[in-house]
Amino acid sequence: MEREEFLQVYRHSLAHILAKAVIELYGPETQYAIGPQIDTGFYYDFKLPVSITEDDFPKIEAKMKEILKRKEDFTREEVTRDQALEIFRDQKYKTEIIKDLPEDAVITVYKTGDDFTDLCRGPHVDNAKELMSAAFAIRSTSGAYWRGDEKNDTLQRIYVDAFPSKEELKEHQRLLREAKERDHKKLGPALELFMFHESAPGMPYWLPRGWKLFNALLDYWRSVHERHNYLEIAAPVINNQKLWATSGHWGHYKENMFIIPGEKEDESDYYAAKPMNCPNAIMFYKNGLRSYRDLPFRVSQVDVIHRKEKSGELNGLFRVQMFRQDDAHILVTEDQIASEIADIMSIADEIYSTFGLTFRAELSTRPDDFMGDIATWDKAEAELREILDNMYGEGNYDVNEGDGAFYGPKIDLQMKDALGREWQMGTIQLDFQLPLNFGLKYAAQDGSEKQPVLIHRAIFGSMERFIGILIENFKGSFPFWVSPYQVGIVPIRTSHNAYAEKIQEELRSMGIRVEADYADKNMNEKIKRFRTLRDPYTLVIGDKEVENGTVSVTVRGQKEQIHDLPLADFCAMCRKLQMEHLKDLLTGPVGNENG
Repeated sequence: MEREEFLQVYRHSLAHILAKAVIELYGPETQYAIGPQIDTGFYYDFKLPVSITEDDFPKIEAKMKEILKRKEDFTREEVTRDQALEIFRDQKYKTEIIKDLPEDAVITVYKTGDDFTDLCRGPHVDNAKELMSAAFAIRSTSGAYWRGDEKNDTLQRIYVDAFPSKEELKEHQRLLREAKERDHKKLGPALELFMFHESAPGMPYWLPRGWKLFNALLDYWRSVHERHNYLEIAAPVINNQKLWATSGHWGHYKENMFIIPGEKEDESDYYAAKPMNCPNAIMFYKNGLRSYRDLPFRVSQVDVIHRKEKSGELNGLFRVQMFRQDDAHILVTEDQIASEIADIMSIADEIYSTFGLTFRAELSTRPDDFMGDIATWDKAEAELREILDNMYGEGNYDVNEGDGAFYGPKIDLQMKDALGREWQMGTIQLDFQLPLNFGLKYAAQDGSEKQPVLIHRAIFGSMERFIGILIENFKGSFPFWVSPYQVGIVPIRTSHNAYAEKIQEELRSMGIRVEADYADKNMNEKIKRFRTLRDPYTLVIGDKEVENGTVSVTVRGQKEQIHDLPLADFCAMCRKLQMEHLKDLLTGPVGNENG
């Protein structure tokens, strides 16, 4: 048996053991719904007379181990629909599942011992003794809507981590603790980066420190795109329904848009906060006559966009309702597609590698809810397949069938972080539909009018989401060049303030973000604040530093302090880190570093 198949069978079997344990502990009135295996174990949803808390985990785990020691058989049995309904007559959710099965469905149940039966396709282990060496632990509980519908009952979901060995479970638990320590929802407010308020759910407030980080990231992004000849614009956040009807968003994306009624009751007078920037970029393209000499026509923008999400799906900066997308829309001729996408991939590679991040490409093809004709879709998908074949080799990239945008296929860039987690960040979408919908033209070299092809692309994706990932990836200790404040200055006494002010102004003149605490209070208290806020360098200024024109430097994450460093050398260190976007901090004069 392959490892993945083995994991699926034994985790799914353990889910039945969990359900049996919960029923034995909390009584026959317990309603049990579904219990699938997942990548790290399994979960099971219950309707219980009590609320399960962390204090209950040891008791449930102990009951599961007790059941395993009974070494009971797992017995498969095929039953008719009427037999299944009779077996589960007191189980609301099982009954609903049975009634929804097709008429010709083969219905199977599995018995664990003589006193627990579950509706299940299987397969399972033959006997519980095969599970006795498995390592498992309850990780958490949460609320879950029956069948994921907020209109249905709220159930209690119990998550269990399960692995073949104790060593694998311990390693997984270590990663969970690490992820918890990196949680951006805790680190972000603690580092004074962002906040949320109930008056605007899913719409982050950027606090002063966070906004400095945001703008440092944006400045870098702009510098890269300047070199690649992008034209940055800003456009209205609210647009009339007619624009969204032409683009197809009104017909394909309306449920995710914030709608604003107009003066008339007619829907054509409605407005919407934009969920995407593409129609605005198209309006800019149409604001003049374009010829083949203008192509590729690269338009970038980082406007605020809004997308309506279910409240239960909001997740810190990872899933929001208001964000800024590092969008670009590029109009090209058909023979420019391959070279332009290659250029986009080079931008992605440069930006991600600056942060020490890697990515892989994934092709997403035509969804069920697509716009346009199939022949055009087939052509666009063939173009992207050829590009990826040339870049990675045939079969050396993933294909996500049916996950394209409604207007065209796409290449998604799946990025891997410090914990090995993958995130869908950048996207490159090939679109033959919107140029047709909006009647886009350019004057070809032979004097004829032709239709350009539109490439939608983003590198960070959502700026907010990318920053959330950066917070977790770097555990809040950002590289120097992107840190909210890069240098903190601590004068020991007020008599040292004048020299501290001189340092502050010199660093500011270099574009370094610097903060100083001139208050007449304990030096260690000042240092502690800058350390807590993860400033890369903290300078301590006393009599010796004033007299010699030097600084004493505390480097983030290091205990030993650098003493008597000439101010000019420190400034050179900062300049190098800033200009070269280095990931690691320098700890001595630039002349002694190999960069």
